[in-house]
Amino acid sequence: MSRSAVIPVVIFLVAHLVLLVGVSTPDKFVFDEVHYVPAARQMLEPVMPKPVLNPMHPPLAKELIALSIATFGDNSLGWRYPATLFGALAVVAVYLCGLALFSAEGPAIAAALIAFFNQMLFVQSRIAMLDIFALALGLLASAAFMHGFRRERPHRLFALAGGLFGLAAACKWSGLFPLAACIVIVAAIRLMQSWRTLFADAKPTDWYRPDLWPDFRAQHFALCFVLLPAVFYLAAFVPLYGLSPSDLIEAQRRIFADNTTTAIAGHTYMSSWPSWPFLVRPVWFLFDKIGDDRISAVVFLGNPLVLWPALLALTVVLRDFIVTRRWDAFLIAAFYFGPYLAWALLPRTLGFIYYYLPAATASSLALVYVLRRGKLPPWVLWVYVAIAAIGFAVMLPISAAFVGTSMLTFNRLMIFQNWI
Repeated sequence: MSRSAVIPVVIFLVAHLVLLVGVSTPDKFVFDEVHYVPAARQMLEPVMPKPVLNPMHPPLAKELIALSIATFGDNSLGWRYPATLFGALAVVAVYLCGLALFSAEGPAIAAALIAFFNQMLFVQSRIAMLDIFALALGLLASAAFMHGFRRERPHRLFALAGGLFGLAAACKWSGLFPLAACIVIVAAIRLMQSWRTLFADAKPTDWYRPDLWPDFRAQHFALCFVLLPAVFYLAAFVPLYGLSPSDLIEAQRRIFADNTTTAIAGHTYMSSWPSWPFLVRPVWFLFDKIGDDRISAVVFLGNPLVLWPALLALTVVLRDFIVTRRWDAFLIAAFYFGPYLAWALLPRTLGFIYYYLPAATASSLALVYVLRRGKLPPWVLWVYVAIAAIGFAVMLPISAAFVGTSMLTFNRLMIFQNWI
């Protein structure tokens, strides 16, 4: 096996093993598992009962949870095992994105480590929710798109991206956001080419070139970014609804209605999209008393030593995209702001910080971009990775239920009043 194949395999195996440690604790539902696990159980019935549970989301992630329950049993390991697999795949996908952007294994590995140490991915990879499935598939699709972006013939990689984006959307409709970013990128470049746009001081690192993808036609665009995503998306519904057009259309209508309705009632942990990068309001997935002065807690928050510096890194990325037109800065900005700002366009007022997960994961690429920019010595990047790891270790008592902690430690980690 070549070195290029060994590294992602090693990353996957190590990440998967780490994510599996203590994943079955607690042996009861955590947060939104109360919605998704019963829906997965229902799929295992010999005849699908009516009504279908949790119709507001597509079925693929729940089908994978159902397959795991059938394999490992109807227990906490069975519920959560697929999330650990896809969490490990998400870490590999960040590595592949970094390889496309930085053309070097060291920075790509650093990006994967920072993404892992950013608490959000770790927590979401150990709970039977839908987000980690959409994240992993969306990141793999983004990696394929990034690898194809600078190629003369990107057809196969763009087709692979389209199919993976369709599977991401089949887990949760937010998987469409990075696909939309790709569509906007390709459409903008094609429009500029049709206008015969030229940069007066054109450079090889420009994100736009008039000779980009000379043989990528309109029919290829439709196949890669419309037809393939639609086919892979709808395929996930066939096990539940068969090939009935009316049932498939009704399923989409229900998802659309449920996800575009403005919430009337509030939620204890709800927050608005402008607050997510600043970690204003976390979500308590679990808070259980397990002893006289011991609690078991899982708080979805994000590592402040990663996400707050990432905001500064993103300003540099934007500057380089606008001023120096760098293609790598352009793609990082697109895959951060696309999945993030899409939430600003939705009419729903009920939002949670875990919706920020795709953008937060992409921000690790911005950090690596900045830390290897200019004349900074290579060791600076690895010092920062170590700092991120320290932050992750400090937060572990509120990230993994099996660790447990005291109320004193919990209160110390809840630095701000709005975190409580």
